[in-house]
Amino acid sequence: MKKLLRYMQMHKMGCMCFVLFTLIYFLLFVLYALPAQSVLYGAALCIFAGIFFFVPDFLRDCRKQEQLSRLRHEVGITLEHLPPAACEMEQRYQELLRELFALKQQYIDQSNSQYQDLLEYYTIWVHQIKTPIAAIGLLLQREDTSLTREVRQELGRVEQYVEMVLAVLRLNSDSTDYVIREYDLDAMLKQVLRKHASWFIGRKIQLRYQPLCCKVITDEKWLVFVLEQVLSNALKYTKSGSICITLEEPKILCITDTGIGIAPDDLPRIFEKGYTGYNGRRDKKASGIGLYLCRRILDRLGHRITAESAIGRGTTVRIDLNQQGLEVE
Repeated sequence: MKKLLRYMQMHKMGCMCFVLFTLIYFLLFVLYALPAQSVLYGAALCIFAGIFFFVPDFLRDCRKQEQLSRLRHEVGITLEHLPPAACEMEQRYQELLRELFALKQQYIDQSNSQYQDLLEYYTIWVHQIKTPIAAIGLLLQREDTSLTREVRQELGRVEQYVEMVLAVLRLNSDSTDYVIREYDLDAMLKQVLRKHASWFIGRKIQLRYQPLCCKVITDEKWLVFVLEQVLSNALKYTKSGSICITLEEPKILCITDTGIGIAPDDLPRIFEKGYTGYNGRRDKKASGIGLYLCRRILDRLGHRITAESAIGRGTTVRIDLNQQGLEVE
């Protein structure tokens, strides 16, 4: 019934003309007082003519609408399955559609080429910038003063930001470099803790950590990146107190700090791209990218990340490391 109503709406002028001509036909029979049998015979002829012309056209229209509905999912890729044009007007519309499609493909190809150029440039830049960072780090090891320790901390931040750029490039690329195996969680945590040791010492923040003796199926490089981001945030917003690393069953890593905490209104949105919240606006240095990348990476690895916090009491970030659909290579 919906198809019939839609068809009548599309061809309302033809339907109105048919009804008008039929009324004129009946009116002429009435005015000339012709026998009722003749009127019925004429009416039957009109109905038969209407069925003969409109029903096949209605069926063709239904098939065309079904074909167009299927084409909606393909029109962004190809126009090969467009239904044949039924008239000159449809032919012109299809020609216009093909021209627009060709123009769109041209813009897409141009945009992909520009994006690939930028991707290659920033990838080269990231790898090149690592060389002077490593050189500066080696130079700073010659002296151990309060100034060199502070410089090493800031250099560590620069290195972390560079790794963040590289993570963004890799996540948005078509290729992946995941190596899914069983890894020792303590070994990954020790990598991160060694890198942030100067931050703990410089800020006099206590680390509460005992070996967790846990094996997890994941990708080491990407999970280490996530751990660095979470621990960096904990250190950034903890002026004094401690950071505690524990393991809840089953295989849920908890990183708890005694920092400034997160506002209740901000907590549900901290994993959104670019969202900094009250702390970020006050700090003026937050990018709102770190936790967003953590969520994206963990989603791809089949893990989950959640957070709970209270203002003035600290924050607990939980990373569920239970394998979900991961296969060991």
